[in-house]
Amino acid sequence: MIVLRRALLGGAAALAFVGPARAADFGPARYRKAMVIDGLSSLGALDPKAPGIAAQLAVYRASGLTAIHQTVGAAGNTPGRYEETLRRIARYAGFIEALPDHLVHVRTRADLIAAQTSGRLGVIFGFQDTVPLETEPERLDLFDLLGVRVVQLTYNKRNLVGDGCLEPGNAGLSEYGREVVAGLNARRMIVDASHAAQRTIAEAIVTSSAPIAISHTGCRALNDVPRNTGDAELRALADKGGVAGIYFMPFLRASGQPSADDVIRHIEHAVKVAGEDHVALGTDGGIRAVELNAGYAENQRRFYEERKAMGIAAPGEAADVFNLIPGYNEPARFLKLADDLAARGWPAARIEKLLGANFARLCADVWGG
Repeated sequence: MIVLRRALLGGAAALAFVGPARAADFGPARYRKAMVIDGLSSLGALDPKAPGIAAQLAVYRASGLTAIHQTVGAAGNTPGRYEETLRRIARYAGFIEALPDHLVHVRTRADLIAAQTSGRLGVIFGFQDTVPLETEPERLDLFDLLGVRVVQLTYNKRNLVGDGCLEPGNAGLSEYGREVVAGLNARRMIVDASHAAQRTIAEAIVTSSAPIAISHTGCRALNDVPRNTGDAELRALADKGGVAGIYFMPFLRASGQPSADDVIRHIEHAVKVAGEDHVALGTDGGIRAVELNAGYAENQRRFYEERKAMGIAAPGEAADVFNLIPGYNEPARFLKLADDLAARGWPAARIEKLLGANFARLCADVWGG
């Protein structure tokens, strides 16, 4: 059941992001003012000096996206994660500096609005693991200074902060993890519980003084795999003012290639459980369309086998299942999804919340101005 009181946690903040920009890039007129945010995506391989950069930038614009959450942190319990993270931050910051007419580094609510009104693509720096902190939570000061705005606590496996979703012990947050959550709250950085174990998610929601994100997930009630989130956690997340982003990943169905219908099924279940003010999109994919040919299939097989060998492949991943939704395999995938939802009777206001207003409201709540 949708709990209407949850809307009070967001209030009018989400509506403040509506602006007149980018009308030429949007499809149906009713979405021209929407803020469109992918809660986890990627700029992809980017070379500002390459001959093909103009075409790549045109794809960004054609996507209709206002902003993406870009992973800049290294993940995994292997040496050198701190140093690799600094290199990645420098690389993405360099892309933005080299392309100021096309990209903007998003640190605040005002930056999101600036991206929307200027027609540039906003880039939100985030981590998918806390391993770059090693044993030094004070490193959050440096990452805050460098513009990291979202920090995911775990990546599938156990780290010093807590258990990931593949840990059978389901031990939740450690004392160190609680210290890290407090540090993120103090610096107004968004806590992200994607890839976390059930107890880690539940305890992060309770421990955090601010609403949190589960930026890319699915609904465990529809497909009972570790990467999906249970109804109890979705309700608790919403009650605290948080947001869950539905991904475009294999975990949406028990077997085989997921479809657009699977995406919509998980979105509608999440809205039923958490309320329309607390569900967003986090594809966990790129912006550009992918050519689904033999070469891509082979790359998928190798990618899966590497993850399996590292022990980080989750139930639901497979060598022959693409990490995308074929029906939404285009830059303007969110706008196509919006049309599909409209055809199912979704009102425009609810669609705009899903497309990005909910995530934007969470950013405003946590980051401030």
